[in-house]
Amino acid sequence: MILILEADLAEQSPVFQQLLTRLKALPDIQFRIHQEQGTEQLLSEIYLIGHTKQLRVEDMEALPGVKQAIRVSREYRMLGRHSGDQRAQGFDYNGVHFGQDNLNVFAGLCAVDTREHVEQMMKALQENGQVCTRMGAYKPRTSPYAFQGHGKACLPYVFELAGKYGMRVIAMEILHESHMDEIREALEKTGHPTGVMLQIGTRNTQNFELLKAVGRQTEFPVLLKRGFGITLEESLNAAEYLASEGNTKVVFGLRGMKTNLGDPHRNFVDFAQVPTVKRLTRMPVCIDPSHSVGSRDAGPDGIPEVFQVTAEGVVAGANMILVDFHPDPATALVDGPQALLLKELPWFLEDVRLARETYEERVLLAAAQGVGE
Repeated sequence: MILILEADLAEQSPVFQQLLTRLKALPDIQFRIHQEQGTEQLLSEIYLIGHTKQLRVEDMEALPGVKQAIRVSREYRMLGRHSGDQRAQGFDYNGVHFGQDNLNVFAGLCAVDTREHVEQMMKALQENGQVCTRMGAYKPRTSPYAFQGHGKACLPYVFELAGKYGMRVIAMEILHESHMDEIREALEKTGHPTGVMLQIGTRNTQNFELLKAVGRQTEFPVLLKRGFGITLEESLNAAEYLASEGNTKVVFGLRGMKTNLGDPHRNFVDFAQVPTVKRLTRMPVCIDPSHSVGSRDAGPDGIPEVFQVTAEGVVAGANMILVDFHPDPATALVDGPQALLLKELPWFLEDVRLARETYEERVLLAAAQGVGE
């Protein structure tokens, strides 16, 4: 069960302390407090764990300071949608909103290779009105002999250039909790010119100790990619690990499933589950068309297949796009064959705009039919 408290109820206040006293007296019940300081209000939630079936919603809502009591209806209790759940959705980070009602594009380098390429990429993004990017400093590779990323050595110039070109948020995969310290140190040394969204890649979706460590910090939001060989529910529960440790600023990423049934694509595209994740949880949903398709191939209509699957996800209601671009894909150290060209960036963004416009029109059409009433 989740207790939503009245806004701006400080933990030191008499009402809050009275509530805690009452909760401690409940038999076979433990609880966890989660507080989020917004721009205008302090929001507090208390998660009751244990024999909660014995508790009546009406009784819990009569407790001091409680605005609403929600009976948990899904295993992912903190990030899931529950019956009667009116909690606010989404979050803001470094001036960018992430929610189920908007769309952000994170175009950039799958792996940072040179300072020059980073600057070319960010300059192109700025010229096209973008404030988010992806930059890979740490790269998990199937072969131990493949390029593993420049790591902390590239962070200072990546962050400096992000500030120069107005990039507000960089999506950056980490492989170990020590990488968070390296990112913090680099941000501090460069004067915090940008923000970082930590990315948990598909290989680490069930690295539970890493999930716990990332969840214990609330400084950075997190993009969790679906595990490539596990069920959707297992991946949603992996996201819950982050929230259970305190970080509820989580975006869920679909990146295709590892199976030869998707050949010749790199992975079997799973973007039809965008609305499913939004229905089951309160998380914004990201799509990764580059790792789903794995090439720049185009159909006979001249439209690259990366564009096609991107449109599929956007028309289905995606809230974030993680896509590979590179100034010179032939020299890219990671995933060059799937990286789009910088000259294609305006085309890609316009195609995304068209797809998003179609989605919004479909939402209006559904509303006119009274769907969901």
